[in-house]
Amino acid sequence: MQARINYMDNPVATKVAKHLVSAVKTLKDTSFPSATGELVALRVSQINGCAVCIDMHTKDAVHAGEDQLRLNLVAAWREAKVFSEAERAALELAEEGTRVADGAGGVSDEVWGNAAKHYDEDQLVALVTLIGIMNSFNRMNVITQQPAGDYQPGQFG
Repeated sequence: MQARINYMDNPVATKVAKHLVSAVKTLKDTSFPSATGELVALRVSQINGCAVCIDMHTKDAVHAGEDQLRLNLVAAWREAKVFSEAERAALELAEEGTRVADGAGGVSDEVWGNAAKHYDEDQLVALVTLIGIMNSFNRMNVITQQPAGDYQPGQFG
């Protein structure tokens, strides 16, 4: 597969990507658990069919010490016994936040309330922002048909 746009060679695309990456780095300075963030990024990317981000976040998670079994089960997290209640709440918010067009009211009060039981306001801001940024990256990559498989952990900083 050949990408429609090479983000590394286009100055506008590079600048946009740098700003999004910078925002993600800001989130890493919060108390939101980075391991949960990788699970969320992976799940959002699975829903959106973004192979580049699935490749990246799976490899980064393994590199950071995440268990392969848990990564294998992210797509079926509801039936898996390997996720904490807090992780489940984050994954559920990620799913509803990604599939806003599929639900009449967007994210339900029940899903939001469940997440709010496990995360403080700063952590919720980090989680919501991560969901939004991942959806942006996913859409850019899918639209421009970015190929997957070559990513090396930590490649983008």
